[in-house]
Amino acid sequence: MSRPRKAELDGCRRCDLWRNATQGVPGKGPRRAPLMLVGEQPGDEEDLRGKAFVGPAGRLLDELLLTAGVDRAQTYITNAVKHFKWEPRGKRRLHKRPNGAEIAACNVWLQREIASTKPAVIVCLGATATRAVMGRDMPVASSRTRSFDHESGARVRVTYHPSAILRARVAGDAAPMQAAVLRDLRAAWKLAQPR
Repeated sequence: MSRPRKAELDGCRRCDLWRNATQGVPGKGPRRAPLMLVGEQPGDEEDLRGKAFVGPAGRLLDELLLTAGVDRAQTYITNAVKHFKWEPRGKRRLHKRPNGAEIAACNVWLQREIASTKPAVIVCLGATATRAVMGRDMPVASSRTRSFDHESGARVRVTYHPSAILRARVAGDAAPMQAAVLRDLRAAWKLAQPR
């Protein structure tokens, strides 16, 4: 099975998110990767540029991966939902969480990415990614320190999305969450290494 091509995502009509998005946004990374990171959906910058994790959350994720000692060149990064869901606020487009039907409609693309990449470990960044990968709602806080089996044979780890850290920074309370994500990324990277 092959990864979804950009043209397939652009032409996807499985839900209505394509109507207000600029384009579909595929994942990025090596053909085979021991580690796969799954986020929620493209943000504003990702939607405009057509690339996953290139906005503020993506820049933070790159910093976290570097600090955690995760080899970015051996990591595949994607989103559960491939089109940007947003609502207008003045001249800005603000993120709006995808609903269950939109997550389910997009799951065919995510499953193709998992099947073609064959990761040893999948890290779910946030609740939406966890729902897409695991097929059920699971609280991030209580799922973080455990590993779960995926039908592909991969192990699944759960952690916070980098955008949650960015929101916590505004409130001045990001340090514990950022430390937790770093621990989670280190643990996932270690788990992904061949034995």
